[in-house]
Order: sequence, then structure tokens, then C-alpha cells
Amino acid sequence: MQQPFSTRLDTVQRRIGEALFARVAGPEGPANRERFRMPGPRWFPDDRPIRRVHGDAAMFVGGLRALLLQSLHPLAMAAVAQHSDYRKDPWGRLQRTSTFLAATTYGTVEDAERAVARVRRVHEHVTGVASDGRPYRAADPRLLRWVHVAETDSFLRCHQHYGARPLDDAGRDGYVADTARIAVELGVPDPPRTQADLKAALLAYRPELRGTAEAREAARFLVRNPPLPLLARGPYALLAATAVGELPAWARRELRLPSIPGADSLLVPSAGHATVGAIRWMMGARPTRLSWGVRPCFRRQTPHDKCAGSCGATRGWLALGLGPVGCGGGPGGGPRRGRLAMPGRPGA
Repeated sequence: MQQPFSTRLDTVQRRIGEALFARVAGPEGPANRERFRMPGPRWFPDDRPIRRVHGDAAMFVGGLRALLLQSLHPLAMAAVAQHSDYRKDPWGRLQRTSTFLAATTYGTVEDAERAVARVRRVHEHVTGVASDGRPYRAADPRLLRWVHVAETDSFLRCHQHYGARPLDDAGRDGYVADTARIAVELGVPDPPRTQADLKAALLAYRPELRGTAEAREAARFLVRNPPLPLLARGPYALLAATAVGELPAWARRELRLPSIPGADSLLVPSAGHATVGAIRWMMGARPTRLSWGVRPCFRRQTPHDKCAGSCGATRGWLALGLGPVGCGGGPGGGPRRGRLAMPGRPGA
């Protein structure tokens, strides 16, 4: 007997989600997912904003924007160009950085501290001389602070534009404060703790930022020549266009990324919402008739944030299925596949 259409659709969704999870989380993904479910004290309780942001499919856009923005610091980019294998093994780099985010956001304190210690050990060995003759080291507190500021701004901005449940003003300040907790552990001095602090930090770095040849090469690799099969390049092009559209105009000029008049305000947001919504569906969220961006309550077919978690719907797993997320609503039941993230941290 032929299976109902909904059953066949669920099968397709599950297979695509599993393939995507395997690609982003790597061979150790399933084991890491189980480990991050273990009980124990954590840096961030269930209701913290960082868990909502890092659990949303908008992290795909935010992660790509962060990589592009971070590349504009010549010393940070020199460290990546000379010590990272992002061209030869981009998926391995993604898997390592996604696991870092999952461990620090959703894992136990022991998981988070182990992940931070690993990154700090790597940073100690990343030193060199940039093409302009200046020495650099990845453990330099000012470079660490730039990477953190660019990442936090990118994740938060893209969540507000493409996330299923954008944060209110207090939540945005809370997210910046949450990320500061991780930054301090990584050795970042005085990280921003509010939106105002974050904006001021970005402005303070502006005189140091420019598009070097290495940065432009990295941008071409990320935006135009990704290591993807032919069928995946179309959807990725939409994702990349969305990330580029979220960059400030000056950053696009520095990286020589073209901007089409009118497209940034009209076409790119629509394409971005469609792409992020598709990723959200692939990783397990059920779209309602009203929106691809709000996960429905499983009992009432209403947006989950309206039922305050009383339906028992699950918190899913980090944007890569590695740590507890999902609808991000109130207290929920057992595990379910979540969404996907694509962060980047030099040396991770």
C-alpha cells in the first residue's frame, strides 16, 4: 500500500536533516549530541537568550556574515590565511567551530571548559608576520576581542532579521551579556555586555579594518566558490547573498562584493527568509500555514511561544543538532532534531 504523502514527506525531511547534520556536526556529532544531553550544571540555563539565538537556523546566515566581517582585520585574517586549513578542509573547520558553540552554549560546565581550553591551547601556537610586516598572535587580547565582537554582532543581527523568534530589547542585551561569559573564558578583555557596548566596540575597531588581498580571496572562496556539489550551489548562493546583504556597505566595498541597487532591501530579505525557512524545515521544524519561521505547538497547531511550553513540545538541538534548542519555548519534553549553525572562530 502506498504511504500517505505526509509520511513520505517526513521521510524525506528526516533523510535530508540527517545528511545535513552529518555534514556540519561531523563523525562525532551523534556522540557529542548525546553527551550534551547529560544532566549537570551549565553556564546558561534554559531561558537564556543565547540558547534561543544559537539554536535557530538563522545562524547559517550569521555565521557566514561573521566570517566575512572578521576577515577585515588584517592581523586576524593573516592568522587565518597562514594557519587555517579552511580551503582544504572547510567542513572540518565548520565541524570544530560548531561543536565549540554547542559545548559552550548547551553542554555541561565540564564540556564548556574543555572546549575553551582546547581553543586556548591552539591559539598559543598561532603566531606569525602579516603581509604588511606586522607581527601577530592569535592569543592577542585585542584580536580575540575583535573576533568576539564581529561574531556576536553577526549572530544577533541575523537572528533579529531571520530568526523564528527575535529577541526583545532586554533579550538582546541578555544575549550580548551571555556571549561575554564565553569571551572572558577565552581571554577577551572587557567584552561588550549590552547592545550599546557592542555598537561602540564595532565603531572603535573601524579605523583598523580594511580589505586585504587575503580577505578578498577568502570572501571569493566563501561567496563564489564554496566546496559544494552543483545541486547545492543554488541554495547556497541565496544564503551567501543574504549574509552579504547584512554587511555594512563599507565592508562590502572593502571585500569587493557587489551590491545591486534595490536588491538588498527587496529581493535579498525575501530570499533569506525562504532559505532559512527551508533549512529550519530540513532540520525538523514543521512549518505552519502562517509562517515557515515559527515552530507550531504540537497539540494546538499554534505558535509555540503562545502556549508557553504547556504543550510539552521539545527543545530541539543547537542549530546543528548538537545542543538543546528547537522552538525555544518554555519547559518541554524529550529530544527532537533541531536546526543548524555555521559559526567561525579562527583557531577553533
